[in-house]
Amino acid sequence: MAIVDFLEKNAKLYPNENSLVEINPANQPEHTVTWREYNLIESTSSDRYRREMTWKEFDIKANRFANLLLTRGIQKGDKVAVLLMNCLEWLPIYFGILKTGALAVPLNFRYTAEEIQYCLGLAEVDALVFGPEFIGRVEQVFDHLHGVNTFFFVGDNKPTFADSYDRLVSYCSSTAPAVELKEEDDAAIYFSSGTTGFPKAILHSHAALVSACLTEQNHHQQTHDDVFLCIPPLYHTGAKMHWFGSLLVGSRAVILRGVKPEWVLQAVSEEKATIVWLLVPWVQDILDALERDDIKLDNYRLAQWRLMHIGAQPVPPSLIRRWKQVFPSHQYDTNYGLSESIGPGCVHLGMENIHKVGAIGKAGYLWETDIVDEKGVPVAQGEVGELIVRGPGVMKCYYNNPQATAEILKGGWLFTGDVARMDEDGFIFLVDRKKDVIITGGENIYPVQIEDFLRSHPAIKDVAVIGLPDPRLGEITAAIIEIKEGMSCTEDEIAEFCVDLPRYKRPRTILFAPVPRNPTGKIEKPKLRAMYCGERLVEAQTTH
Repeated sequence: MAIVDFLEKNAKLYPNENSLVEINPANQPEHTVTWREYNLIESTSSDRYRREMTWKEFDIKANRFANLLLTRGIQKGDKVAVLLMNCLEWLPIYFGILKTGALAVPLNFRYTAEEIQYCLGLAEVDALVFGPEFIGRVEQVFDHLHGVNTFFFVGDNKPTFADSYDRLVSYCSSTAPAVELKEEDDAAIYFSSGTTGFPKAILHSHAALVSACLTEQNHHQQTHDDVFLCIPPLYHTGAKMHWFGSLLVGSRAVILRGVKPEWVLQAVSEEKATIVWLLVPWVQDILDALERDDIKLDNYRLAQWRLMHIGAQPVPPSLIRRWKQVFPSHQYDTNYGLSESIGPGCVHLGMENIHKVGAIGKAGYLWETDIVDEKGVPVAQGEVGELIVRGPGVMKCYYNNPQATAEILKGGWLFTGDVARMDEDGFIFLVDRKKDVIITGGENIYPVQIEDFLRSHPAIKDVAVIGLPDPRLGEITAAIIEIKEGMSCTEDEIAEFCVDLPRYKRPRTILFAPVPRNPTGKIEKPKLRAMYCGERLVEAQTTH
């Protein structure tokens, strides 16, 4: 079975039922919309507050794009990258790619122009679909995208080097292309990165995508009557693989383009959402807004909301206790996974195990877990070791990188690089990460990229970037900077220098101090964390 079979099944079983709804709160009507008016809002373009799509329309749009790609020479085994903000077009484009037998290659919408160029080359991409937010970045590297021969633009006022997706797709056949797909066929390439900061291309099969559907639905018991509110970016395996539970049962999903607490609760209320996947910062923002009386629960219809679950970063148990005080009837789950394991689900807490908040849980449906020492030998219960997982969602390989593949895949097991322990009840707790990746607000930040940038400053001798604990974002980025002898520099000067970095990569804390290195020349980051991760410093810096 291929993942597209689920879409085609839903189009036959539920042709006139809504599959996807897009809510754009920035375009909300100026007056207060009544329930009746809300349901009658006409929506046909991306500047509307609300747009919707039935399962039949979803399948037709995927078929049309698949046939458009085939007319451009895209064939089975080719790669088509998607660089879009969350929108109603995103998933039909993704499935259209898959229907040709080509591989979908989602790109992080925060990538710089250089990162876009690097990832397109690494994955050997043949075509790129992009939106208006990315015209400038694509233009910067256009002359260097030698392998990319086809460009489709989603939106108005297309650049001259691209073809209009919206115009051309309307002329294509709505019949599914006659391409045979098997579960072992390659389906998608996602990007991840280790401590070096250089992305790796993760190759997944249709079987892995299908397994994500089965795991997600087993964990959260989606039915056809559920409504999933999707807020995180669709380029990430997290959001999409949680939506796969909706795909499996043909239930509706709502794509919310915004994260303000009032927007989240309004969408839950108006769309009758029953399942919401949130990140830690958004949970905290909702609770803080309620405590300040900025928003009031009585203004929303929330009785149908049954499940709130979290992933992408460690979850403070105190945060969930606060949430349960406000929403005592909610089920709760937390999910652990990697892009190499087709996203969340290889470990999960379980809705029935809220008493174990703080753990990431047990092996997910269809998955196995173990904790091993440096030689790969299982450790005793309670001892610390590296978490390894095995299951149908493990990647096929790092694309064109056999050395990196061999380092992480051993005997069918995926070595996660995360240090963990198991308690007496079999629940797994993360202890630390072997990798130096900083996770802030659910997004990965790679220290080496920031370090390399800062080292170009004429006054900087050495620099190390680490994550400091933060109660809202999980971690914030701190730069420990060693200044060259005889020179001086201020925090304001460093902040001004970092304006050329994307905002989310700019250090939130700047510390002037020596950078320790070991005899082999490696920065001793564990020592830095021990020095600077104290509670007093975090509190002081997060209020700065």
